[in-house]
Amino acid sequence: MKAPHLLLLSGGLLLAESALAAEAGARPLNWHAIGMFLVFVMFTLGITRWAALRTRSASDFYTAGGGISGLQNGLAIAGDMISAASFLGISAMIFMAGYDGLLYSLGVVAAWPIILFLIAERLRNLGKYTFADVVSYRLEQTPIRITAAFGTLIVALMYLMAQMVGAGKLIELLFGISYLQAVLLVGVLMICYVTFGGMLATTWVQIIKAVLLLSGTTFMAFMVLKHFDFSTEAMFAGAAAVHAKGVAIMAPGGLLANPIDAISLAVGMMFGTAGLPHILMRFFTVKDAREARKSVLYASGFIGYFYLLLIAVGFGAIVIVGTNADFRDASGAIIGGGNMVAVHLAQAVGGSLFLGFISAVAFATILAVVAGLALSGASAVAHDLYACVIRKGQASEREEMRMSRLATLVIGVLAVILGLLFESQNIAFLSGLVLAIAASVNFPVLFLSMFWKGLTTRGAVAGSSIGLLSAVILLVLSPVVWVSLLGYDSALFPYSNPALFSMTLAFLGAWAFSVTDRSARAETERGRYLAQFIRSMTGIGASAASRH
Repeated sequence: MKAPHLLLLSGGLLLAESALAAEAGARPLNWHAIGMFLVFVMFTLGITRWAALRTRSASDFYTAGGGISGLQNGLAIAGDMISAASFLGISAMIFMAGYDGLLYSLGVVAAWPIILFLIAERLRNLGKYTFADVVSYRLEQTPIRITAAFGTLIVALMYLMAQMVGAGKLIELLFGISYLQAVLLVGVLMICYVTFGGMLATTWVQIIKAVLLLSGTTFMAFMVLKHFDFSTEAMFAGAAAVHAKGVAIMAPGGLLANPIDAISLAVGMMFGTAGLPHILMRFFTVKDAREARKSVLYASGFIGYFYLLLIAVGFGAIVIVGTNADFRDASGAIIGGGNMVAVHLAQAVGGSLFLGFISAVAFATILAVVAGLALSGASAVAHDLYACVIRKGQASEREEMRMSRLATLVIGVLAVILGLLFESQNIAFLSGLVLAIAASVNFPVLFLSMFWKGLTTRGAVAGSSIGLLSAVILLVLSPVVWVSLLGYDSALFPYSNPALFSMTLAFLGAWAFSVTDRSARAETERGRYLAQFIRSMTGIGASAASRH
């Protein structure tokens, strides 16, 4: 597929290709990986039990009682963002295309200043459990929460499906168990983490996974640089010398030749990241806006550091893995597919023991991400829909927590079913939609609700709906689906990423439907903006609200 996709390419297509390239049964079982994986699972289940004993209220379940520090939350956010798809996918992109693969990683890093300066502090001051709390602060509760919850569930389920397929294919290839067993295992563990441990368990699973992945990738990068006598110039020169494209891998244009596609990709990555519900939810786990800002600061550092390491991993793999016949099959292709180069590099620089460690960490990464996604989806159902819309704020905390756990179970079952249904399908287009939908459905309304006095309920609902419909329709008409999946000769919409267009339409829709709304309700909503603005900037009343 020639067209570029979003950074979060999810393990779906990447690892589906790997499984097609080599049967799991043809590889010996990696007992180091299995052993380390079991240690991780037992340890995290112990954390879940510890967290379950401390999860007594809805605040504990959704936000860990607001007791997470800025450093801990920054690590957990980094754990959400540096997924297995990033680790395997970006290193594979650099291995394949060189410079352009690096650009994919920079797009997500660029999102964090937006989150730091525009969102984090105001979100923490205005919200309670979900970003719908912020959007509905001065607007009508029922339509806003229904719209926000619907957008959250779509993003969470699509991302979950991609991660489930990625987990199934990765474990099928590395651990020697069947795809069905792998998907069921991920689903059961995800449900356990969220149902019993809530946000506290999910946070600590993310922190542990982030530390492990950062440590493992640091060791890989160190060993790669050691191979080149710690000379990045020698590494780049060596990669250009052995790569099929030669020195062309050091120049842009390999994946992002079309400037409109490149801009649209950047828009999706930057603003989509700022609209991911499971990321936004993390800012409610800290005690105040100051800790929220510190969270972003730490997360930016950890995420930026991780993607810098991937430069060495990707370019080093071109030389170390690309020229080693042990990592190629009889046809000359990379064993397991090109997207397994990071795993092969781990074996090359650290032997079978380190290969087991990286394999187990990659699986732990998927477990941690799906736990965060399931929790965001459960909060949308239980808090936004059940407690605030159906029960109109009259539900007790016990009822809301019971609904959260039921929602987690349903979401987990749906994720397993979707992972099984789409096992052999080309689901890259669904992964590509995740950030485009988040950028089109969530970010415009969240941004306008905090910064524009004129936004009304009618405008917010219209903006979200237009963003969702336009993102889906444009992607179906794009080369990703229209040509690659449906088999037509040319696409009706020429660009692969719809975010630039769908997000623009969402902003325009929210503006147009707001300025034409002359109802008494709209005037009241505009009049509430000053009180909202004061609270968002000062935090007055935020602490009290978060306790109730």
